[in-house]
Amino acid sequence: MAEIVLGMWTSHGPTLSTTPEQWLMRVKADQNRPSHPFRLGNYSFDELKELRKDEKLGEQASLKERTIRHGRCQQAITRMADIWDEVKPDVAVIMGNDQKEIFTDDLIPAFTVFSGEKLFNEPASEEQIPLMAPGIHEAESGHNPAKYTEYPGQVELSRLIIEQSTKDGFDVAQMNKIPRHENHWSSGVGHAFGYIYRQVMRDKVVPNVPIITNTFFPPNQPTAKRCFEFGRTIGKAIRSWDSDLKVAIFGSGGMSHFVIDEDLDQLFIKAIRERDADTLISLEEGYFQTGTSELKNWIAAAGILFDTDLGGELVDYVPCYRSEAGTGTANGFVYWR
Repeated sequence: MAEIVLGMWTSHGPTLSTTPEQWLMRVKADQNRPSHPFRLGNYSFDELKELRKDEKLGEQASLKERTIRHGRCQQAITRMADIWDEVKPDVAVIMGNDQKEIFTDDLIPAFTVFSGEKLFNEPASEEQIPLMAPGIHEAESGHNPAKYTEYPGQVELSRLIIEQSTKDGFDVAQMNKIPRHENHWSSGVGHAFGYIYRQVMRDKVVPNVPIITNTFFPPNQPTAKRCFEFGRTIGKAIRSWDSDLKVAIFGSGGMSHFVIDEDLDQLFIKAIRERDADTLISLEEGYFQTGTSELKNWIAAAGILFDTDLGGELVDYVPCYRSEAGTGTANGFVYWR
């Protein structure tokens, strides 16, 4: 039977692929956003500044601090990639999400399993760059290759996952080809997966199964409990696979953003360390909004990995603030082997 030999939970956002100076490109958008979800409330940028003034977040968003934290993130990425190289998995299952890269408003499934023989990614065209939000093109090298590139899928395992999911009551979408959209800002597999290919696998991509969860867009976001249960079903499918291949599991995304909540992140890190599923699935849905919703990819990966005997450690947790209101991205890196 196939063996799960590695688990990784990792952030994948733009702060990991841009300079400390470029982090500030997102601040104007933060200021103009009418409402920021934070700890079950919704606040304007100025309201967040007032609410969090005692935390002195402006100091944590200084260029000096941004530079230090950027360096820590780069060291953590290197450590994760080195572990990947040491373990040498044959196959990867990547729990990720889509931010209207693959899917558009025309169709947004709750759960999608990619089941094709190959998938692609490519750099943005000159026509796509102006369609991107500020700071996104600058981060592109972290998740998009320098030229059109095809990657191998794992059809046999993906179909086992779909079959097991159906048996267990999950109505998953099957995707056999990455679509192209006209006049769209993105093309290819999307940053949640491209980041893993480029930064962790260092462009030596093994056959893999991208699993796309709609964490971002209402009204059909799966709950935290549903994501964990889906992970357990995926784990069941992997263990039933009549193969001697070594499998890696990724939870790609998070941690808290676009407003950083260190308490929530530490709760997650502790729950992962202690295999505490009850904590992960009992959090109110209000915590899982905007970028923080990507923690549901961590929960789905936990659903797979909690049923293994793997263990590991936190490589680092780095809250990367860009403003005195607490906006930014908290970056976390955990592995089990």
